[in-house]
Amino acid sequence: MASSLPTTDGWSAVSDVVVDGETLTPEDVEAVARRDATVGIADDDREAVRRSRERVEDVVEAGDPVYGVNTGFGQLVDTQIPRDEVESLQTNLLRSHAAGAGRELDREEVRALLLTRLNALVKGYSGVRERIVDLLAGMLNAGVHPVVRSRGSLGASGDLAPLAHLGLVLIGEGQADVDGDRLPGDEALARVDLEAVTLRAKEGLALINGTQLTTGLAALALLDGERALRAADAAGALTTEVTMSTTANCSAAVQRVRPHDGQAASARNVKRLTADSEIVESHRNCDRVQDAYSIRCLPQVHGAVRDALDHLRDAIETELNSATDNPLVFDAESADPRASGTDTAAVVSGGNFHGEVLALRLDYAATALAELAAISERRVDRMLNPNVQESHLPPFLTPDSGLHSGLMIPQYTAAALINDLRSLGRPSTDNTSVSGGQEDHVSMSAGSAYGFREAAEKAGTVVGVELLVAAQASEFLDDDLEHAAGTSAVYDLVREVSPPVEADRPLHDDIDAVVDLVQEGLVDDAIECTLEERLE
Repeated sequence: MASSLPTTDGWSAVSDVVVDGETLTPEDVEAVARRDATVGIADDDREAVRRSRERVEDVVEAGDPVYGVNTGFGQLVDTQIPRDEVESLQTNLLRSHAAGAGRELDREEVRALLLTRLNALVKGYSGVRERIVDLLAGMLNAGVHPVVRSRGSLGASGDLAPLAHLGLVLIGEGQADVDGDRLPGDEALARVDLEAVTLRAKEGLALINGTQLTTGLAALALLDGERALRAADAAGALTTEVTMSTTANCSAAVQRVRPHDGQAASARNVKRLTADSEIVESHRNCDRVQDAYSIRCLPQVHGAVRDALDHLRDAIETELNSATDNPLVFDAESADPRASGTDTAAVVSGGNFHGEVLALRLDYAATALAELAAISERRVDRMLNPNVQESHLPPFLTPDSGLHSGLMIPQYTAAALINDLRSLGRPSTDNTSVSGGQEDHVSMSAGSAYGFREAAEKAGTVVGVELLVAAQASEFLDDDLEHAAGTSAVYDLVREVSPPVEADRPLHDDIDAVVDLVQEGLVDDAIECTLEERLE
């Protein structure tokens, strides 16, 4: 939704995404991260931020020890910091924690990180000033992208190291990319008329303590995985046609007696895409009794993947709109005021920064996508392999097999990707104690997010291979038989970027082009345009 939202720094914009700490979606994250949608902050949330900051000031004034406000961090929690050094503590925190390694986050990953951190802060439980949230919004809208190293998060105490690299730019340190130039933090902000801040009590900790790297990456990869899944339903429907298989396995009656939501959705998708197919109708009374599992069990396998992704989506949508730093600042009425030693504020230490709720589901979803790729590759083999394919299809889908290898090697590529997918680790099952044993169980959720993102990309590539092969198999069908409207839309879309393979040629560009259709959601768009409804 769009809204004109002024900020305390004086700028205003018609914002595509309004951050309110309550309603951010994975689709919003993608709009900001990938399409440079602008962001704004609602007035009600500004008031929540102001009240939260006032409570932190009360704590500082009272002088009682509160973690992260006037104490050290991790094992140094019992070290109380003198009042005149509380602000230096926050700056030192960012500097010391910016100790990441590995590749730099790419542009969309950084923008997702900025947005999700902003949304968490505007909930009003973090104790930062309005100027902090305005600066984060300003950096997004002006295209100031901090240089963030990808490794260093354990997914507990938050995604500390990556968020610290981001936070440095807010204080005029670190580096950021602006308009294609890499600049020191203060110069990057000055380039777009923004000013660095001097951190006050708790603000450094509020910037780095949270699950925003995990959540931002997961939100983007979830959409990629969902697109791959819907494209797999489309590819499977086209494969069902070209292999002269039945769609009886997708009947509503079969699904009713085993009523898993995901299974029913995949079955409906295949039935919609193949409705009124002359190809399917042409062999309705053939002698084949059953199809191979990779086709017959498509609803069951794709459906299980859909259920896994739905489970992950539920966690991501909750986490996007959660307060995940520590300590959290509450009204005295909503928490035990004894937690802070003052009757005017309640600052409570907890563990909302722990990423287990995401880590476990991310690893599960990555495994599910590996299975999606595996069944897709088996369907590819059934279209290519002369030992199992139907008689109407030539070996490896070339009319002159032997002299030509046809589409033999794309199946190799799919097989290699499946090996990669099955080799992905399960970071959530690991643990390394840190900070002198104070932080003795961590989630490794950031590693799970990276693994899930890789799984979504590679599964989408395998599905792209199936689309390429199924379109080629279509060239060997009886010319008098027509695809269904849905599968015809899928075939035509593939042919827009990849012509039929009439003689051997390098196919890497064809694979890339078809995979782009999957990853950009164009398979969805083509189907919706034809059927006037999206796949589930």
